[in-house]
Amino acid sequence: MTADNLEIIFRLVVALVAGGMIGFERSYQGRPAGIRTHALVCTASSLLMLVTAYETRWMHVSGDLVRLDPTRMAQGIMTGIGFLGAGVIFREGLSVRGLTTAASVWMTAAIGILAGIGFYFPLIAGVVITLGVLSLFRFLEERMPSLAYFHFDLKLSRATALKEEELRALVESHGFSIANFSYRLDAEGGARRHTMVIRSPRKSSARRLAETLERTESVLEFRISPTGD
Repeated sequence: MTADNLEIIFRLVVALVAGGMIGFERSYQGRPAGIRTHALVCTASSLLMLVTAYETRWMHVSGDLVRLDPTRMAQGIMTGIGFLGAGVIFREGLSVRGLTTAASVWMTAAIGILAGIGFYFPLIAGVVITLGVLSLFRFLEERMPSLAYFHFDLKLSRATALKEEELRALVESHGFSIANFSYRLDAEGGARRHTMVIRSPRKSSARRLAETLERTESVLEFRISPTGD
């Protein structure tokens, strides 16, 4: 392996690690764009910069005869792919889906550009890294510690409703912390509604909370919706 190829691998790995570290923090905070999304976007950006940094490796036309900027075509392609990637991102209730798929589409476009210019070594490295991120990083994401965020909607009977202190104590006793606690009075149905964002280091806490709410007489209706990707 030549010194240039080693440098290419090093740059891609640095991008992969840097994006993965940022994504780890986002995954731990329970955000939709996690470790795989950040790793793919960062690596794809590195691949595209290699097109310019190593132009002499794939551009064999004499500069005295032709003056052109082949990277402008790559810029146009990536702009168009941005619209395609945005099309696979959608909201499902209160959750955001498709961010990793959008990042993989963007990465695939970068790999296609490398194929078009005949820059095969970083192309192969990019394919290996992408497959590794989509498979191995999924395995890591499922086992890494993270904070699970949920949107919690609750409808209580006014006659037997829990007091706010009692409701907060009930939620916190299941390992949740509470943010954005809101109040709403349903005059026609004689019910009190609360909406909040709850957070726990254990996803199983939502199941245990739901089981407790089902046994609580004053609870008329509730919904616990995850906010992750």
